[in-house]
Amino acid sequence: MSTSNRKFKAAVLVSGGGSTALNLIECAARGEIPVDITLVISHRSDIPAMTRCAGAGRTVEVISGIPSSHASDQLDERLRAHGIELILLAGYLRPLRVGPWLGRALNIHPALLPEFGGRGMFGRHVHVAVLAARARESGCTVHLVDDRYDHGEILVQRRVAVIPTDDPLSLAKRVFEQECIAYPEAIRIWATRMERSLLGSCAY
Repeated sequence: MSTSNRKFKAAVLVSGGGSTALNLIECAARGEIPVDITLVISHRSDIPAMTRCAGAGRTVEVISGIPSSHASDQLDERLRAHGIELILLAGYLRPLRVGPWLGRALNIHPALLPEFGGRGMFGRHVHVAVLAARARESGCTVHLVDDRYDHGEILVQRRVAVIPTDDPLSLAKRVFEQECIAYPEAIRIWATRMERSLLGSCAY
């Protein structure tokens, strides 16, 4: 765990209800993660996440339009304008141009990657697939983002048993409970690595 008082400026990218974003905002407010979440971005203004995060006192911005190099340019510009050091994907359903943010973007996935990942596998779709496969366990994965869907170095995984009476909703609820633990843990791991890297660079 990080032992310094350094807080990294973070942005959360959202596409849905905002539960993950709000959990991270609350963790940051309690001092449980060494980040200051100053910005929330979505590609839509009409989603609950934007209203909920604005209500939590965060700056919210919308970058609309179809995925394109222009949209990626806009996103990069807004992130840089706010001095963002870490991107936290929270159910974000648009591609992220990783290049400028390689090593500085995290994602959470509601399954144990590499199983049940890839294009189209998000939210309820994942839990339906887990149950259809009669998997004995599920969970969540937090990983560094690279240029492949649900790929990149895994930082944290937490597991839950799949029980015979589960439906997608009940499984999702238990997985989300673990997500609320796993994402902050992964952020602390990332921050510790970053601090060590910065200290190492200052030694020369």
